[in-house]
Amino acid sequence: MNSFTFYNPTQLVFGKDSIEKLPQMISQFTEGKKILVTYGGGSIKKSGLHTKIMNLLADYEVYEFGGIEPNPRLSTVKKAVAIVKEKEIDFILAVGGGSVIDGTKLISAASKLDNDPWDIVTRKVTPTAVVPFGTILTISATGSEMNSGSVITNWETNEKLGWGSPLVFPKFSLLNPEILYTLPENQTVNGIVDSMSHLIEQYFNEADNSAIGDAMIAGVMKQIMSAGRTALSQPDNYEARETLMLGATVALNGFMRMGYNGDWATHNLEHAVSAVHDIAHGAGLAILFPAWMKYVSQHQPARFAQFAEDVFDVDQNLSESEKVEAGIKGLEDYWQSIGAPSRLSDFEITAEDFETFADKTLFNGPFGNFYQLDKEAVMEIYKLAE
Repeated sequence: MNSFTFYNPTQLVFGKDSIEKLPQMISQFTEGKKILVTYGGGSIKKSGLHTKIMNLLADYEVYEFGGIEPNPRLSTVKKAVAIVKEKEIDFILAVGGGSVIDGTKLISAASKLDNDPWDIVTRKVTPTAVVPFGTILTISATGSEMNSGSVITNWETNEKLGWGSPLVFPKFSLLNPEILYTLPENQTVNGIVDSMSHLIEQYFNEADNSAIGDAMIAGVMKQIMSAGRTALSQPDNYEARETLMLGATVALNGFMRMGYNGDWATHNLEHAVSAVHDIAHGAGLAILFPAWMKYVSQHQPARFAQFAEDVFDVDQNLSESEKVEAGIKGLEDYWQSIGAPSRLSDFEITAEDFETFADKTLFNGPFGNFYQLDKEAVMEIYKLAE
């Protein structure tokens, strides 16, 4: 394994009574009374969660900022930053899924700087202070509730980039699996794909020994797959929602990558697509991951054979090539069985876009920690996904 230092300061408060603890959690991190609540399209008002939160924040001066998009946009972040500065906000509460939390991380950091927030994303400026924030999670998918990463879309330039800072770990995250009962089916599906994709990115890594990580990743992935089927057929099954919620969190809070980085090429491939076409991140990953696997497995078959054994329990007597094929097919079949898309053409994306996508992925040169992709490889993967 690579040498590593593990750090994660987020307080995870998990269970049916977690949201009731909101006031006492906020009081740990600020004596101020001005709170900004950030959220997305307004589903928290329809579900009654908004009213519950406002009642819990009765002793605070509360401001609201809604409308953070599924792929959070720089222009939206800038509007929220202006509110934080004008009202001298003491604490931010992100209520939503990964997009709301990712947007809030940039709001938190940019509110302490005079620079354009995009300078943080492009690493021209490094945050040295932030407005503290916590989260109430409403969608299990990205793991943003317990990590320091964020992905932001600059719609004016059609760029979608990831950034991070140790300062933007949420101070706390409140997770009640019951909130997931009313999720639209497509959001449950995208969340399953997203959390599994994070695990797969880390399974295919650059280390010579990732035995502990392999075992954890395979175990968590199997539980997510099983719970995913149950949740889709029984949306109010608490045990299934509980498993999906915690599974998505541990998939990307650092626990699964101790001693290595993981590949992350497929995320780069997907960001280029959704920066231009604004499709859901999970949907893009469902399309592109099998295509990446088909291409890269031609060059590194042994690891893909092991993946098939660890995750799909394929017959040990199969040949290496048969195991590789069975593992990729197992993933494709599972995602298709839960209703995930499988082709770029499902979103009317054609080969005419591939050159644009490839140029966006390669702005820093070849990429991928497990297997590096150059332009020829990138174009081939997009063709496989067409």
